[in-house]
Amino acid sequence: MVHLTHKEFAQAKKHLQSVDSKLATIIDRYELKPQRRLPRTHFEALVEAIVSQQLSVKAADTIFARFVSLFPNQKFPTPETVFKLPLPKFRKVGISGQKANYIKDLSGKIVSGELKLNSLHRLENEEVISELVKVKGIGRWTAEMFLMFTLRRPDVFSNGDLGLRNAIQKLYKMKTSPTEKQLDRISKR
Repeated sequence: MVHLTHKEFAQAKKHLQSVDSKLATIIDRYELKPQRRLPRTHFEALVEAIVSQQLSVKAADTIFARFVSLFPNQKFPTPETVFKLPLPKFRKVGISGQKANYIKDLSGKIVSGELKLNSLHRLENEEVISELVKVKGIGRWTAEMFLMFTLRRPDVFSNGDLGLRNAIQKLYKMKTSPTEKQLDRISKR
């Protein structure tokens, strides 16, 4: 449950540069900055993650904006409001029936108190993942992205992220995709 200050972020960059020359090259090439906090709720982040699954960024952004436009008098709808939304309304804005059911499951678990989103920040990473994967449509990868980008946990390494695996394979000039063991070794640096 670590949140890095700007000074700690700079120290972390310096550490990575000192222990891994290949990462140092990438860090030197690109300006890495701490992520700015996005003003959104945990619920909004998870709904957007579900909507975005298996879509291009542009398509996901368009569909998510259409979904939000269903609620013109609110910044973002509450779980209660979304839970009551009829399935055809989801379909009307481009959300598949399956994703609509996932969003309804998420909303229902929050409304019933089974999932307490406002308490997740107090939990360890694996506990957060365990809670989130109880929701239909949220797997480990989505939970890890939630940890990194919503709870801003810097100590998460998503072994299942295909883009990350491909980048590591390219960076370290590996002939095949890295194994779990190789990924673990690299992530421990």
